[in-house]
Amino acid sequence: MDDPAYGFVEGVRQCFHDLPDPRVVNRCQHQLLDILAIAILAVLSGADDWTDIEVFAETREDWLGQFLELPGGIPSHDTFRRVFSLFERKQFAACLLRWTQALAEATGGKLIAIDGKTLRRSHRKKADLAALHLVTAWSSENGLTLAQVAVEDKSNEITAIPELLKLLSLKGCTVTIDAMGCQKEIVEEIRNAKAHYVLAVKDNQPHLHEDLIAHFDQVLEAEEALPAEQRHETYDLGHGRKEQRFYYSTPVPDTLRRREAWRDLASVGCVISNTEREGKEVGEVRYYISDQKPNAKRLAQAARNHWSIENSQHWVLDIAFREDDRRQQDRHGAANLATVRRLAVSLLRQDKTITNGAKAKRMKAALDPNYLLQVLKHASFDA
Repeated sequence: MDDPAYGFVEGVRQCFHDLPDPRVVNRCQHQLLDILAIAILAVLSGADDWTDIEVFAETREDWLGQFLELPGGIPSHDTFRRVFSLFERKQFAACLLRWTQALAEATGGKLIAIDGKTLRRSHRKKADLAALHLVTAWSSENGLTLAQVAVEDKSNEITAIPELLKLLSLKGCTVTIDAMGCQKEIVEEIRNAKAHYVLAVKDNQPHLHEDLIAHFDQVLEAEEALPAEQRHETYDLGHGRKEQRFYYSTPVPDTLRRREAWRDLASVGCVISNTEREGKEVGEVRYYISDQKPNAKRLAQAARNHWSIENSQHWVLDIAFREDDRRQQDRHGAANLATVRRLAVSLLRQDKTITNGAKAKRMKAALDPNYLLQVLKHASFDA
């Protein structure tokens, strides 16, 4: 479609074609497509809550009327809140993120990072409800959120990951997960999907962790004897800090206990980071397992791309979208609005005409409808 606004509306229509309208039939003043489209456009333009979304829509009513029907005018903030709270959160996320999955397939993203983030002000003490925890699949190479599962507590992340994996087309991809996801059942899921894994290891797998520490202590004593492909080094300077990283990737040692329990395990890795900032030096050591052959450069790429979810998604959500400041205690409403934010992060990252970051892009979108339309070019959905 040549017109990005109509392409965007068609994208909303196709993504949500099988999402049931949760409202009472024949008693709806506003079309569901209009409500969804306005919410996405508003969040792209700086709206952080339901009232902001209403203000955006009232201000842009004439413009919105050029491609939306708006039979009942602009919905109130209570209408947005009520409708979004009625959507089942897993189904809503699966529908909305069809967009970014299509974009990822078109642009060839092969590294998928899975990580969790807590909505810190979504807890409800009186009802004894913990803060919602969102487990997200992030395409590191092109900055796209591919899928999301919301759980009631961070401790449920382990059970959410297999559910998340089932939402993705993983064949040929490399999946990276932090230590909480280092589970034999999760490895099985990844390999069944014909994907590769690079998993961080900590003391939640005590024998594995102990054996990796012992193995790499020996490796580092004779580091110069390692083949070239089994060691790699990087040095970064910027933002007032110096960072040097050493990557090691070796075959699985015979001393590794129960190695056969980790399906297709082919290599183990170690990353040593030394960071100097304001005259203070901090060191960190991380360990990994993978089904891929030993290759330190490939380990470096996987590890660095996994860390990008913190810098490229979580940090942006906290700083540019102020997600941690939002007091959203309705479980479905909070999770569904968080999904819209993640779509917005993905779409804003695809636009390269402004390099000042997501916050500046959101302000530009709020002030300039033409720029918002330019961002929407990335949202045209081709089924």
